[in-house]
Amino acid sequence: MYHVKTMNKISKIGLAELDERFEISDTMEHEDAILVRSAKLHDYDFPAELKCIARAGAGVNNIPLDRAADAGIVVFNAPGANANGVKELTIAALLLASRKISQGITWVKEQSAAGADVAAVVEKGKSAYVGPEIQGKTLGVVGLGAIGVLVANAAAALGMKIVGYDPFLSVTHALNLTPGVEIVDTLPELYAKADYITLHLPMNDATRGTINEAAFAAMKDGVRIVNLARGELVDTPAMKAALESGKCAAYVTDFPNSETAAIEGVVAIPHLGASTPESEDNCAMMAAREVKDYLDNGSIVNSVNLPNLTMAWAAKNRVCVLTKGADAAAIAGAVPAVVASASNTRGEYGYTILDTDAAVDEAALAAIPGVLRVRVLSK
Repeated sequence: MYHVKTMNKISKIGLAELDERFEISDTMEHEDAILVRSAKLHDYDFPAELKCIARAGAGVNNIPLDRAADAGIVVFNAPGANANGVKELTIAALLLASRKISQGITWVKEQSAAGADVAAVVEKGKSAYVGPEIQGKTLGVVGLGAIGVLVANAAAALGMKIVGYDPFLSVTHALNLTPGVEIVDTLPELYAKADYITLHLPMNDATRGTINEAAFAAMKDGVRIVNLARGELVDTPAMKAALESGKCAAYVTDFPNSETAAIEGVVAIPHLGASTPESEDNCAMMAAREVKDYLDNGSIVNSVNLPNLTMAWAAKNRVCVLTKGADAAAIAGAVPAVVASASNTRGEYGYTILDTDAAVDEAALAAIPGVLRVRVLSK
């Protein structure tokens, strides 16, 4: 029996991926696995039994990745599972950035609340909410992962010209791009071409404040920016100054804070990117499958802190060893009659799978310097 703790409400369709061998509760103690969405785990005391954490979504800023890795806890995410939901909201955000739709709706409601003849005042006041069409404009897509590619293709289908930037663009994502997308080598190149910019990159120390004063200096006047990725990607003082000067015509964000929400020219959305039943189901299903595959087979897929590795079963017993600076030869030598093996590394961390029909001394393996966790599974 495996014990799974849910730190947020997780889709029932996702939880259905875990069979009767998995006991699931939001009050579970000594859990083998955690399923989480937005709950913050940085101060969470990991029990010794905890083997993996699966984030039912893409971002993992709420999880202490390094601390988990050093404890031999695999952290998974669900890349691409919510991509369509975010893509659709991004297209809506592009229109919100252009046409002053939300501002116009608010104004109409204000007129009605004031007792005005709405039909009459609308014809007189609508000119304040004029905005350009997106067709024929150039959209700069920063980050061409699962979401960025879908956004680029959808915007191209609406008649936009697409310029993309991603220093880590994978072959798979490149092949999925619609023909005609221009890929540039630097952000300043993208900034100089784009009428609209949409951000689809992870938030980390390297990307924090990507949109800053220097970035605005390289952009066209009147640029419109969409940020459904993470709020910290945009420097708030720089954005405020750009909106006040007219350098930036509009900023639509799914990650508002107390300051940005009050700035003129900001359309603040309450983090709705993945808030669709379909996205929640897809993310939960992917996260649950990752947990099940790891606990049952030792397979690591979509880990964000430890090496990814899978191997077909070749014997009765499977030895799974997570390491940090351990001697690979010592590990292999501690497992008798190995039938098949595979290994992978991620920085200083390593993961090795060894299949054998012989009995395994788990304690001897765990005693090897640099070994973080040993699991022995049986078919």
